[in-house]
Parts: sequence; C-alpha cells; structure tokens
Amino acid sequence: MMDQAIRDFPKQFKFNPKIQNGPVKKYKKFVVAGMGGSHLAADILKTLKPELDILIWPNYDLPPGDWKKTLLIASSYSGNTEETISAFEKGIVQGLPVIAIATGGKLIELAKENQVPYIQMPSTGIQPRSALGFSLMALLKVMKEKDLLAAAHGLSQILRSENFEQLGKALAQKISGHVPVIYSSARIFSVAYNWKIKFNETGKIPAFCNVFPELNHNEMTGFSAAGGPASGGDVPNAKSLSEKFHLIFLKDHEDHPKIMKRMEITAKLYQDRGLPVEILESKGDTRLERIFSSLLLADWAAYYTAQNYGLDPEQVLMAEEFKRLIGET
Repeated sequence: MMDQAIRDFPKQFKFNPKIQNGPVKKYKKFVVAGMGGSHLAADILKTLKPELDILIWPNYDLPPGDWKKTLLIASSYSGNTEETISAFEKGIVQGLPVIAIATGGKLIELAKENQVPYIQMPSTGIQPRSALGFSLMALLKVMKEKDLLAAAHGLSQILRSENFEQLGKALAQKISGHVPVIYSSARIFSVAYNWKIKFNETGKIPAFCNVFPELNHNEMTGFSAAGGPASGGDVPNAKSLSEKFHLIFLKDHEDHPKIMKRMEITAKLYQDRGLPVEILESKGDTRLERIFSSLLLADWAAYYTAQNYGLDPEQVLMAEEFKRLIGET
C-alpha cells in the first residue's frame, strides 16, 4: 500500500548496496541512463553535489560523444525499461565501462550474461517513484561518494515520515479542485520536479513545475489575465483559465538572495490577482535532510490528493496500458 511505502521510506537509507560482478574503479564522469523514477535519484544527487560530472540520459541509445572514460550507469527499477536496456546494450557494443542498477528483470540478466557489474536493489513491491532512497544509495556506492553515503545512512534515524502526514493532508485539501504548479530555484529544480511527478503518479492529477529566474521572463506573464494593473483589469474569459491553478513555491535558505526576492515579488503579484499561493520553506540541518523532508511532504500531499478524488494512489494504470501497447513488459 502506498501509505505504508511512505511511512517506511526512511528505512530505505539503511540499504547497504553491494556491487556484484565487480569491482568498479573510481570514475570522474558518469552517464546515468534511466527513465521516470529510475533517474530521479541522479537528479537529486546533482542537487546535493553540483560539482559531480553527471549526464542524465532519459532516452534510447546513448548521447553523442566519446564516453570511453565515462562510467555508464544503466538504472531501471524494474529492470525491463526498454530505453534503459537500449542504452545498456549500446554501451556494451561500444566497449564502454557499464554497471546496471535494478531489482531484477532483463537488465540484471544482461549484466550477468555480459559479465559486467551490477547492483540488485531490494524488491519490496513498491512503485519506482517510491524507491528513491534505494536508488540514491546505489548511485552513491557506484560513484564512491563515501561521505555522502554515510550521511544518507543517517537519514534512517533522522527522518520521521509521520511528522509530515498532517501537513501533506492539509495541503491536499487546499489544492483540491486545482492543478498544482510547483516553483523553485534552478538549484533545487530536482525537488520541484519530484513534487510534480508525485502529483502525477500518486495523486493522478496534472501538475507542472518551473524555475526561477526563468519563469519571470515568460510563464509569469501567462497569468496576466487573472487581473491587476498589468492586464487593465479583469479579463473574464481568460481569467477562468488562471483560476484552475494553485501555485506552490519551494524555498530553501541556500538559494541566491536575488532568487528569494524574485519569489517574494512573484508570490505577491499572484496573490494580488487572487491566485492561490502556498509558500513552503524547507526544514532541516543539511541539504539531504531538507530535500527528503520536502519530498515526504510531497508524498503525503499527493497521497491525500488521490484520496480526495476517490482514486487509487498506488497503481499507474495508464502507464501500464501504454507499456502493453508498445510491447514492454
């Protein structure tokens, strides 16, 4: 059940990944091939340590370029994602250093057949989007980020998912009947994107995200018709479009001061036009704690969003139907 997966999430940081068919030497550059929930951990890792040279590849085959001194990490929670398998096979053909991360499936079989290293994650029956902790621990192990790996282990003792349930439930009630749009600094875009994914897959609703400062140069203007001086007053026919959205601003104390000012002014402009705005400040002593505290809040908000609409937060029926139609198992 999805609610139990959220409650148990901190336990994932107890995972002690083991590289099989190893060893893997230390690399300075990485390509992470993965789709959906299977590349979210790499997104988060780039937020945690921006100086890491990681190219995230959510596509078939491989990006153009010479990757012979780069470790290709093929990440697929199920082990059957066809885009990721395509990248893995292309890497093998090109003689690249490759490692697979999966719970099983074809990807682990291919790793064994080709005698390349792999990490097999626990298969607990949860959805890929709920396995972010397992995936992050595996990536940190592969990249030999010992300090971050130790810090991540500590989250199993620090995070308390129950502390965010009522906050998430209240947020779900506030956004009921609206489409959430999540804003953040570009620095923590991975967090905003995770929020969007959780509303899409768990909440079963449309959701969108964008970043400062870019959105001040385009998207913001799309809400002009909500009213106010810039629009010359209310524009009833167009105003009804803006009223469908609920803006969620994710703030972090490490953001650039000018980004913080942009958030403050943008929120005021929206509120002056009658748009619902929620401002959420991240809590925690470290980047790791702040990121995953925010994501636990997102988990509960998405879970209770599905509950409010009478939907099953666990299953992703359209995604499963799509996989059947394209022949992916």
